[in-house]
Amino acid sequence: MKNKDAKPGKVTDKMSKAIPMFLTAIVLCGFSFYLGGIFCYEKNRFFSMVSIPTTVARKETTATPLQIGPVTFADCGANYQDYTPCTDPRRWRRYGNYRLSFMERHCPPMSERKDCLVPPPAGYKIPIRWPQSKDQCWYRNVPYDWINNQKSNQHWLKKEGEKFLFPGGGTMFPDGVSKYVDLMEKLIPEMKDGTVRTAIDTGCGVASWGGDLLDRGILTLSLAPRDNHEAQVQFALERGIPAILGIISTQRLPFPSNSFDLAHCSRCLIPWTEFDGLYLLEIHRILRPGGFWVLSGPPVNYQNRWRGWNTTIEAQKADFDKLKKSLTSMCFKLFNIKDDIAVWQKSMDDSCYNNLTPYPPKCDDSRDPDSAWYIPLRPCITVPSQILKKLSLKSSPKWPDRLNTVSERVSMIPGGNSDMFRHDQSKWKVRVKHYKKLLPALESDKIRNVMDMNTLYGGFATALIKSPLWVMNVVSPYGPNSLGVIYDRGLIGTYHDWCEPFSTYPRTYDLLHLDGLFTAESHRCEMKYVLLEMDRILRPSGYVIIHESDYFINAISTIGRGMIWNCDKKDTEYSTEKEKLLICQKKLWYSKLSKDKDM
Repeated sequence: MKNKDAKPGKVTDKMSKAIPMFLTAIVLCGFSFYLGGIFCYEKNRFFSMVSIPTTVARKETTATPLQIGPVTFADCGANYQDYTPCTDPRRWRRYGNYRLSFMERHCPPMSERKDCLVPPPAGYKIPIRWPQSKDQCWYRNVPYDWINNQKSNQHWLKKEGEKFLFPGGGTMFPDGVSKYVDLMEKLIPEMKDGTVRTAIDTGCGVASWGGDLLDRGILTLSLAPRDNHEAQVQFALERGIPAILGIISTQRLPFPSNSFDLAHCSRCLIPWTEFDGLYLLEIHRILRPGGFWVLSGPPVNYQNRWRGWNTTIEAQKADFDKLKKSLTSMCFKLFNIKDDIAVWQKSMDDSCYNNLTPYPPKCDDSRDPDSAWYIPLRPCITVPSQILKKLSLKSSPKWPDRLNTVSERVSMIPGGNSDMFRHDQSKWKVRVKHYKKLLPALESDKIRNVMDMNTLYGGFATALIKSPLWVMNVVSPYGPNSLGVIYDRGLIGTYHDWCEPFSTYPRTYDLLHLDGLFTAESHRCEMKYVLLEMDRILRPSGYVIIHESDYFINAISTIGRGMIWNCDKKDTEYSTEKEKLLICQKKLWYSKLSKDKDM
């Protein structure tokens, strides 16, 4: 039946509208197809084994495990025995000298990435076991004499026969680190009752301060750049003391806000009052409310020390007054001072921040205070969150109770709540029990330095808390930001993107653990380079535990054999078909290439 109200041209109008809609649909479909192609390309790019003849089964279904052909890797040569890709002195000239920024992370582009195996030094031996390693290490494992020659009068270390010995001396503690810490505990009683648990040592030397605190129940992360001291962080890790390469320069340190209970600088040569106190603002960001900042060295005790500092008493007094003024403007108060040690405490409440002077200004809300992966330092003060009421040191449970307490920050993680936290804790208790059955070395003195390469709440580290080891908890800057929770538990860790090398020397970890890392990052990171980086930082005779989708296990095992690993495929704790374990051990081998050969 015809519509009597229909007007001439009505059908034509409908047709004119339908044609553009039809064309739009075609364009959208084509664009979707294009995006799908990009996604598939990015996914497949992960499996590409550049410069290695492999056969990759690129099927969309995960029913058939990924298979690759046999692979082999060249020897990088003796010149690369201490290769730190992102802090390589051979590349420093490419970067500016401003604020020593050339010592920060500058990772090589893919065209310059090494796909060879980093060898140990000639004569390398399996490291001395903990706790003996705290006081000694094999000279051939860290064959550098610079510190020994330059700092022998300060008793940092000394060479005797085939070993380096660590007497516990330092620039500011000539009577030994233990007496130095004894004095510090008198100034900060909270160091003795479990209130202070996590600490950071900036400019750590050979990490004797952090090593001494381990015996006192304080877990210290020692920080130093790769500089003319050659191997400060390498010495620390060789001793079995937590450490990481890093420098306060132009970028934030790779830690969340409100993390450490205590920060320490013993004549670390950081110009604290320069650049309008920018470096102090970074210390303020990473210290939790009520946390302590300890400084020993210039300009503290300038009245008695200025003659040895090649300066004048007037200049040192001016520096000390400037330091006090800067810290006061950042809501620190002078907590205690005696002899060479001065202690400041970060404000515990909001009252100070509400009455700040014009400088420094409060940071606005445009950038997350926890964002710390290639994030520039900002000339503003990070005010602690008003939502979180238990961030302060006074409100936090004391160690060891805080280990099992649900952090307030759990609720800030998507899907995070107290039930999920406790489920994660129970899961890792069962899983680590299974690991110990498969790898008895996990309960021996063969394992001291451990890394959990992609943790959530630190459950793996928590399940191992009674073992004589420490765990570096790594959280991706592109995943759930749970690193604050880890610090709230009294553990330590760092942000890191595994598409890049880690900030450490070769041969610095006894055990690497990962749980679904390749499943999570297969769209971004090439498997080959992640595994080569694992080989670089793993000690000879060290172990790897890989909990992964069965889809990846065979391919990982193949690459592992190419890196001279022995690998065994095992069932998970619940014998699931879709997930498997791969337990590997790295063999000790030596380079056959001359030191004169440069790859």
